[in-house]
Amino acid sequence: MGALSRRSEMVRPCPAFSAGQKAKQVPAYSAGRKAREAPAVSAGEAQLVGISPAITAIRAEIETVAGSGASVLITGPSGSGKDVVARLLHQRSPRAAAAFVALNCAAVPAELLESELFGHEQGAFTGAVKARAGRFEAAHGGTLFLDEVGDMPAAMQAKLLRALETRVVERVGGMLPVAVDVRVVAATSVDLEAAIAAGRFRADLFYRLDVIHIAMPPLASRPEDVPLLVEHFLARSGCGLRFTAAAMDELAGWPWPGNVRELRNLVERAAVHHRGETLGPEALPRLLRAPLRSKAPPAVPSGFSPREAAAQALAPVPLLGPNGVDLKQLLSDLERAYIREALALSGGTIARSARLLGLQRTTLIEKMRRLDMEPRAA
Repeated sequence: MGALSRRSEMVRPCPAFSAGQKAKQVPAYSAGRKAREAPAVSAGEAQLVGISPAITAIRAEIETVAGSGASVLITGPSGSGKDVVARLLHQRSPRAAAAFVALNCAAVPAELLESELFGHEQGAFTGAVKARAGRFEAAHGGTLFLDEVGDMPAAMQAKLLRALETRVVERVGGMLPVAVDVRVVAATSVDLEAAIAAGRFRADLFYRLDVIHIAMPPLASRPEDVPLLVEHFLARSGCGLRFTAAAMDELAGWPWPGNVRELRNLVERAAVHHRGETLGPEALPRLLRAPLRSKAPPAVPSGFSPREAAAQALAPVPLLGPNGVDLKQLLSDLERAYIREALALSGGTIARSARLLGLQRTTLIEKMRRLDMEPRAA
């Protein structure tokens, strides 16, 4: 018998799946196990809510690639719905009858991540009182979702790459390799290309994961989806509450730094605290959370900084020279500069621009007309 044949005998198949059988969940994660031992397994149908061009395109891409076994990398800001896309990819795939197993790589201590992914044998380390299958084995025949993969420690990146390339894992403290059949879907809010340049993420692992790339947009870039999401979360809550059209308009203009997660939390707060069958815009201030201030100002995509514009307006004018200043014109130029920048940041949406400037929507419209800046978007 050749060396290759002997090697094949040493690799044991995952006990949850064998030739001629349908994939099934690993017994180690069956009902009755403690929550800390059980991987996150999908329950119910995932829904990607929205009619915006970005969401429509992503929905079409999911239908196109779900049947493939290729790895998928989902990028986008935190709370934008990357996990929903991962679940849909699984539910629309030939692997849908098998397990969907999720692991948040940022939530597991670095010293435990290897055991979580690959499992461990009894006595492998202090506290390992019995053998335990890892997430790869639990997802055998199904889908393994690695959330926040960009936060994975460098040492684990190499081990993950090896498992992806060989389709074989070894439990911590074990000697016998275990063959696994999984589709890997990864997600991150980290700019992986920047992380590669900084030496924090392996380029070879990136290319292994980034076979198919799906980019989730921030909620603020698709305001037309906000009312649909509100209705979706209200229906799930079963509270019978209804948001008025004016309230929906205000919500569509909110910057949503926490994205869909923030909107879902707002609806849940409203369902708990609001009294009455309808909720108008007057109730929103106590429900909305003020956006957190970042340590550095956000980059301005238009290349037009309001402070730069203000500086240009002020630079040629002495503070109070012998000829004085046209204060009215100076203030008008300053207002015009900030309004233009707010419009650029909000894609021309008046409600969002008003939020950025701390104004009521009607006040902003009045100012724009006074400054000969005719509003073009509601």
